[in-house]
This record gives sequence, C-alpha cells and structure tokens, in this order.
Amino acid sequence: MSGSRSAVSTPSSLGSLGETDRRHVMHPFSVLQQHERAGPRRMMVRGSGSTVYDEDGRGYIDAMAGLWCVNVGYGRQELADAMHEQALRLPYYHSFSSMATDTPALLAERLIDLAPGRMSKVLYGTSGSDANDTQIKLVRLYNNLLGRPQKKKVIARQRGYHGVSIASGSLTGFDGMHAGFDLPLDGILHTRAPYRLREAEPGESDADFVARLAAELDELIVVEGPDTVAAFIAEPVQAAGGVIVPPDGYFAAIQEVLRRHDVLLIADEVVCGFGRLGTWFGSDLLGIDPDLITVAKGLTSAYVPLSACIVSERVWRVLADEAGPRSFAHGYTYSSHPLAAACALANLDVIEHDDLVAKAGERGASLNAKLRAAFEGHPLVGEVRGDGLIASVEFVAQRSPTRLFEPLGQVSARIDAACLERGVITRALPESDTISFSPPLVISEAEIDEIVAVARDAADVVAAELA
Repeated sequence: MSGSRSAVSTPSSLGSLGETDRRHVMHPFSVLQQHERAGPRRMMVRGSGSTVYDEDGRGYIDAMAGLWCVNVGYGRQELADAMHEQALRLPYYHSFSSMATDTPALLAERLIDLAPGRMSKVLYGTSGSDANDTQIKLVRLYNNLLGRPQKKKVIARQRGYHGVSIASGSLTGFDGMHAGFDLPLDGILHTRAPYRLREAEPGESDADFVARLAAELDELIVVEGPDTVAAFIAEPVQAAGGVIVPPDGYFAAIQEVLRRHDVLLIADEVVCGFGRLGTWFGSDLLGIDPDLITVAKGLTSAYVPLSACIVSERVWRVLADEAGPRSFAHGYTYSSHPLAAACALANLDVIEHDDLVAKAGERGASLNAKLRAAFEGHPLVGEVRGDGLIASVEFVAQRSPTRLFEPLGQVSARIDAACLERGVITRALPESDTISFSPPLVISEAEIDEIVAVARDAADVVAAELA
C-alpha cells in the first residue's frame, strides 16, 4: 500500500476547521449528539483523481466516489473551466413562462439521445430527491388528465433508496428512514426486493425466485385495485439497499405485470446512470423499458447539484395534449440552471472522450473478481455482490444457514471505520452489515488492489476482535 495511506491513525483533536464544523453544521445521516460532542471524523479539503485529502494532508482512496457520484474523479479542469466560463457569461436565468437558456437545451438534446426507450422531454431539478418527488407529481397529473383520479398509488421496493424528502422518503424502503417522520405517505406501497441472500427460499432457483416476486407484485396490484395503482419505481441495481443485483429475467417478469395492469415504470438511474454499470444507463444492461427516468449524481459527477426527470413520449403526449391551455404548475427556481447544465455537458464530454463507460465495465469486472477472491471462505462473509463498477460485501454471524448479526449495523460500521483508518473510504449501508464500493470511473488497477487489500485486512481485524 502507498505510504501516504498506510499508517493507521485517528485524529487526536479537532483542528480549527473541525471545531467550526462541530459548533455550527448539522450533518445528515449522523448521530447528532455524537457529532456535537466529538465533531467530524475527517475534514476533507482537496481531491485529485480517486483520492481525497484531509486537512492534515493525508490521502484516502475514495472507494465510494463521494456518495456514488464523482464518476469522472476529483479535480477535473474541464468541468471547472466550463463552470467558470458559464458563470462569467450567464450564471443564472430562470426557465419559467417559456423563458430559456442555451446550455439546458443542449444538455436535454444529449440526454434524450443517450437515454433508453422513446424519451421526449427533460425536466430539471437539483437532487435525486426532488426529481423523484416530481415523478410522483407527473404520474398524478398524467392520470388526472386521463380522467383516472383514483389511479395514484406508487409501488416501490423494500430497501430501495429514492431520496429523503416527504414524498421520495416515502418511496425509500427503509423502516429507519420512516420512523420519526411519520412516513410513508398514504398511497406509497412496498414490495419485496430481489435480495437472494435474505429473501430466497432454501433451494429456490433464480427462475422460481423471479416468478414468486412477479406473482407477489401482481397480487399486490390486484388487491389494491389496478384502477388505483399508477406507477412502479425501481433502481436497476439497488445501491444503498445493499448493491442488490436482480436475478436474470427479473425486470422482464416485472414489466409484464406492469403492462398488464397499465402501470407506469419509473427507472431511478440516480446511481446507475452515466456509466456506473459499464453501460450509459442501468436500464440498457438489464433490459428495462421505462416510461420515466430519474437522473442526478453522475450527471455532473456531483461537481454542482443537478437532477432531471426524463419523460417518455407516451407520458409527454398526455401532459401536453390533454392539458390544453392550462399552465404546468410545477418547477423550481433552479430548474434548467445554465451553470449546472454547462457542467453536465463538460462531464459528458469527459466520459465520452476518456471512454469511461467501457473502462467502468473493465474495472468493475476486476473489482468484483478481486473482492470475491479475497473474501472467499471468510467466516464473516455471507455474500459478495456487484455488477459494473459497484460492489458490496455483506457480513453475517453465520454463513449456512444464514444468520444475521444482532443488532444489525455494528459490525459493518467497525469494518468501515477500520478501512478509513487504513486510508480507504467505503460505506456501511443502512439496516444491514454491508460495506459498499462505488469508486470513480477513473480508478486504477493499483487502487483497486489497495481497496481490496484494505477491506480484507479490516474485516480480518474485526473478525479477530469478535472471536
């Protein structure tokens, strides 16, 4: 391992920046009382390629690309130049009342060309959460315009992650993200995830597992009433849910059920889009034919916030034709932000010029193969999962039959912390004992080797402590 990342160290006290953060910043998905007492785990101040650096100058391989999002890596001059030029030329103008700016129009044309299915229009926001909120509103408007006021329910999946706002947080399928916030909202339903380790019956084949999941979805729609169910939302690969890769044939079976009941399909491509799976979209890889697509994260590689709802011709024709002269009463101050769109165009240029989609497929195959080899036979490992440049390792108290740790989450948190101490950033996923990997698409083979070695070492250390 490289010398800049090999030493095991923990900050002994907060620097001035950490103290400022401790006193004034409220952190998401953090223990508030603990943060107020101890402050940040690390204060990052710089990034280059796949590495970020803290205020003490120590480097860490970011095996999570931030939060699944810095696809082109840190410090890309091309993106900085595009934003700088746009900020000087026209930093902002709104898109209300048919006012327009150039970069969002050019970006929309490009997204329509790249997207799977017969897509027609792009509606911009700033985050995956607000985009999935918008999808719910589009689905409601679509059915209202068709004279179907009861057809409003949306089905998501357990362990799916679709955001944290009131509506998108309701779609998200984690009990811990509902408790305390009075979620989910009425009209949001959840069905079983294609999570073999926990959900498959003993000896059940992939084909039988898929058939059972499709039958359960069909039954849910029938029980609720097909005239009340409007849409189904799914990530191609469930990211925060555990990097859950569906078995072959899963989406074909699900889509057959949806078509039979005239239920729209929303593909949440916030993580999988823009090369993560070795294809431009996860839908391309898994045979998904969506009516609506949600994108964010990799759209700008998170250099600046931007999200989008990509709307199919099928949905658009209803929204445009049936509404007639009525105004579309939705949108945000920052919708179609010209600076964010300029950044996204430069980001797509980098992905294409550097052939990062193909490289993500190659590096992803290497990462997954090396993780499986490194953790084969490990007493704590229940499963290594992944596809493209995304992977996870799930830890269990007993491998066969599978028995989970109780309470969930403590073992993976310790392994994640041990990785951080050794200079590699992973992520302990919610409501499980799973750590995930989703590095920038520019990750090198040497960095993959270090990620895998550190993860195995950290798991061994924690396993020895548990023993």
